[in-house]
Amino acid sequence: MKVKNFSEKQILALTWWLDNRTRNYDAIICNGAIRSGKTFCLGISFVLWSFYKFNNKSFAICGKTIKSTKRNFLDSVLPLLKNLGFDCRLKISENMLAIYYKNKKNIFYIFGGKDESSAALIQGLTLSGVLFDEVALMPKNFVEQALARCSDENAKFWFNCNPESPAHWFYKEWIINKKEKNAMLLNFFITDNPSLSKKVIERYKRIYSGNFYERFIEGKWTTQSGLIYPFMTDNSNFCKVPDIEFSEYIVSCDYGIINPTSCGLWGKYQNTWYRIDEYYYDSKIELKTRTDEEHYNFIKKMIGNKKIKFFIIDPSAASFIALINQKNEFKVMPAKNNVLDGIRKVTEALKTEKIKICKNCQDSIREFSLYKWDSNKNYDCPIKENDHAMDDIRYFVSTNNFNINNSLFFAMSLTR
Repeated sequence: MKVKNFSEKQILALTWWLDNRTRNYDAIICNGAIRSGKTFCLGISFVLWSFYKFNNKSFAICGKTIKSTKRNFLDSVLPLLKNLGFDCRLKISENMLAIYYKNKKNIFYIFGGKDESSAALIQGLTLSGVLFDEVALMPKNFVEQALARCSDENAKFWFNCNPESPAHWFYKEWIINKKEKNAMLLNFFITDNPSLSKKVIERYKRIYSGNFYERFIEGKWTTQSGLIYPFMTDNSNFCKVPDIEFSEYIVSCDYGIINPTSCGLWGKYQNTWYRIDEYYYDSKIELKTRTDEEHYNFIKKMIGNKKIKFFIIDPSAASFIALINQKNEFKVMPAKNNVLDGIRKVTEALKTEKIKICKNCQDSIREFSLYKWDSNKNYDCPIKENDHAMDDIRYFVSTNNFNINNSLFFAMSLTR
């Protein structure tokens, strides 16, 4: 990794624990835009501080999952630490990182805080500091349990996050109350990363719209409202089924008994997946339910003689999955069903033309114009209406390995 220079805000994140103006804070919060260098700078700073202040102590590095922590933190930070002369030894089986520098050694435990049960994993440790990567994606009790482990009087807390809803617990308890918490808040913008060219920054700005733009580009904690995909009301975003030879085919499905069943047939050409056909059946409109066998036969008719790579379906559709497996004609892949993360990925895939919706998919087009955020909730949540094609599209994008961020933002030296 080559780092040519740092912005003034990044330098402050790197050195706040040395600066006479900021060294007495108990915590730092790096909040704001994506790709502004928050994770990278905070990670380097955290390790340097630990060796400046301690020896033979234990620390924690926490992310939403252990996998995401290794990807966001270790993959970017460890190469630079090694270039600086640190000896970094990762024990994957123990989720533990031992770092040596000259005659000093410190241990860093890696944790994933994806749900309420994760808090039990961190109990019993004594820590001298903890870093939370993407803290807004972690449950409150996990963060509080990790903070409670920091009994060393010189311990400090390190947070970074992209904005969420202003009703989020971290916003209300830490950002609003930063003075009471004795925490320093640094608000990052995408322009605070000097490693990004103007072209890449403009590309980012084009990807997001509405509330996602305000959060991920402007770094604001805003309430989601209105259409979830407002840009998809423009007819120019839909295309005719191209007269080309597709290299692969995949089917995605949101299965319903009383609610509609929606299936999409996707064809891949070069780096784009086209939704070339769909099956959508609403028993409330048709005044007649269909059996699993009937759904299956109609979907098979849509597929024709095309060779399907796999059939993506919500794992909760147990009876329909059992039927597909019994028929032994298609390989089933359980869908990843994180709603908010999936919506973000669909937004990126549509904006970057990793996926395109063909004009004959009328039920998808109709739902794009109706799929809205629930403004009556104090957290991000779509209204559970007009969401069946939206769900099957989300299953397709979330489960299929697009590597959207890696392919689109290859030019970056600093991540997050």
